[in-house]
Amino acid sequence: MTAPFLRGFYATVIIEYLRIEKEVLLVSYKQWEREFFGQKLVIENGKMAKQAHGAILLRYADSVLLTTVDGNEETMPGTDFLPLTVEYQEKFYAAGKIPGGFLKRENRPSDNAVLSARIIDRPIRPLFPEGMRNEVQVIVTVLSADPDNPPDIWGIMGASLALNLSEIPFEGVVAGVQVGYVDGRYVIFPSAEELKRSELDIVVAGTKHAVTMVEGEAKEVSEKTMIGALEAAHEAIKSLVAFQEEILAEFEIKKWELEIPTAPEGFLEAFGELVDRDKLAGLMLTPGKHAKDEALKEYRDQLIEDFIQKVNDRWSEEEIMENVGYLKDFYHDVEKEVMRRRIVQDDVRMDGRKHDEIRPITIELDLLPRAHGSALFTRGETQSLGIVTLGATMDEQIVDTMFEEGSKSFMLHYNFPPFSTGEVKKLRGPGRREIGHGHLAERSLKNIVPKDEDFPYTIRVVSEILESNGSSSMATVCSGSLALMAAGVPMKKHVAGVAMGMIQEPDKTVVLTDILGNEDHMGDMDFKVTGTRDGITAFQMDVKVSGVSGEIMMRALEQAKVARLKILDLMYQAIDTPRTTVSDYAPIIKTIALPYEKIGEIIGPGGKVIKKLSSDYDSTIFIDDEKSLAKIVGNDHAKLERLEKVIEAIISEAKPGQIFEGKITREEAYGFFVELAPGKTGLLHVSKMGENSKEFLKSHKLGDIIKVEVSGIDQMGKISLKLEGVEVTEEQRRERKPYPRNESRNRNERNRK
Repeated sequence: MTAPFLRGFYATVIIEYLRIEKEVLLVSYKQWEREFFGQKLVIENGKMAKQAHGAILLRYADSVLLTTVDGNEETMPGTDFLPLTVEYQEKFYAAGKIPGGFLKRENRPSDNAVLSARIIDRPIRPLFPEGMRNEVQVIVTVLSADPDNPPDIWGIMGASLALNLSEIPFEGVVAGVQVGYVDGRYVIFPSAEELKRSELDIVVAGTKHAVTMVEGEAKEVSEKTMIGALEAAHEAIKSLVAFQEEILAEFEIKKWELEIPTAPEGFLEAFGELVDRDKLAGLMLTPGKHAKDEALKEYRDQLIEDFIQKVNDRWSEEEIMENVGYLKDFYHDVEKEVMRRRIVQDDVRMDGRKHDEIRPITIELDLLPRAHGSALFTRGETQSLGIVTLGATMDEQIVDTMFEEGSKSFMLHYNFPPFSTGEVKKLRGPGRREIGHGHLAERSLKNIVPKDEDFPYTIRVVSEILESNGSSSMATVCSGSLALMAAGVPMKKHVAGVAMGMIQEPDKTVVLTDILGNEDHMGDMDFKVTGTRDGITAFQMDVKVSGVSGEIMMRALEQAKVARLKILDLMYQAIDTPRTTVSDYAPIIKTIALPYEKIGEIIGPGGKVIKKLSSDYDSTIFIDDEKSLAKIVGNDHAKLERLEKVIEAIISEAKPGQIFEGKITREEAYGFFVELAPGKTGLLHVSKMGENSKEFLKSHKLGDIIKVEVSGIDQMGKISLKLEGVEVTEEQRRERKPYPRNESRNRNERNRK
């Protein structure tokens, strides 16, 4: 009796527990819906990933993202930066695909995933409390991907909500949108079809107060058009931020109390009395990056030694050395204060330039004899070696992402080796910085690079950064454009880039042209603008202050335009038009338009014809069914020209008067059968060989290439030929007497012997 009773009791307890748990789950689960930009946006919290510190499920149209955030409440020891990592996980099942290749599971992040992670990282990083050193991880997982509504940009809003709903300290609400410019109007989150017609494609992120990040490309738009896009984007961002604030108002979240270590009382004040700001300002003008850094470091170390001697009655040397990190941070803050004061008050920068001056530029071409194109672009202490390699269709980059399958024929890769800054680091694969900078430079050039039908090469540009002191990605754009023209790529225009900065004080705002690394680090804004003489081709911006007015932004863009035009003038002086020929070491590529119905004849049964042509002419033939094109690739001009004529012979209908170079494939007593093209043969009768027909017969044999002209085509489609230049009378046309049969037989027997 006892056992059944206990079983029933336990069953009742379990059922009651599950009922209570279900009620708790129903209470904790929340959902919000709102329509934005023509689609429904759904936010969910409390259903998935409940053990994460913060989790949001966001759905926009058919795109679904799960964003989770986790952090460590204890400060990460020995760090002087915020250890934030953002991961963007592309899942192929999200687009209903299985990964290509040998491995059928997602592996390392693709370049697209890295770029998406950077887009999410950049707007949220400045919103963590200053001095926070807690490890934080944001993971955005794509569960469903709608090609017309890409999910990556919504990761910014997902991260903002998840961080604000977690216990992790976070100071702000941020969102991002995509902007296009289609048929003279701005479109928020344009469709894939609209993007094809759009003059720009940018991602803009910001708070309700200001735009804080921009990333994207354009088709030579004006500065006014770009400002309009930022204004339209900010209005859209405000609506998304307001929706987030409504959601957050329903929660009471207790944030961690950060333990940010501080220096002993009076410690920094005593050290500050020793710092001579005028001397510091003079040291900042030391020529050369390394010499300047060394002079500033020596002065700092001397100050610390003096400080130890002066305050040994208050703090021991051991206490001072335990807190020496605070002294170094304080010294850095004074450096920043002096640098900003001199720029705002005296218009003198760390290298002595005025606010709108560009560093000295030198350009050299054709440094590498075997490369197909090369250019060395040096701006101050930043140097990029641009190298162009031309390849064939087989060299195209295979693209296999959630949304795309296919290939691309233009690539730009950016390398940043440690020696470029005089450092020692392990050489590894490209990091997020290299991928991001390379992507920006590629977007800057790609709309100016000729399309495949105009230049049938695969193009790879590599930028080797040999020196770096700010603006290396913009030097990459310049060296890449120069190297492309030097390689004979028919670029219609040069593209140049310049990195701009800003110092914003309460009484004055100064925009800086062509910023140094320190000006980027200690300034309030970093934005990069690339373009031609006719407009902007790419734009990237990160703002560190709470707001930048449209007036200041317009002034910055106009100042950037002036600088860009000066750089372009120097580039045109170095090489003003593309070389008319490609390098002798580049492959030779010819393109032939094909009638679609003739593609099968070129390929032949089982590929027999195309294989034979490739073998006979030492070439490779690529057939593009979609564009009805044939690309022939080789290294011998003469052979490629003959192959081109053969292919043209295959696809053309023979007409009287047409000239061919054909091969003798059969010999009879009455003449030669000549192959004009695979599957296309005509008869050269002795009567159409001219007066010296017997000598011609004797002097030619099977396999010889001869030049013939189509003299006629009968009702059965049989082709009659004559030797080029031979006049055939009407009587000769009618006269088709063969040699006697016995002579024909004897002739064939002689040939077999």
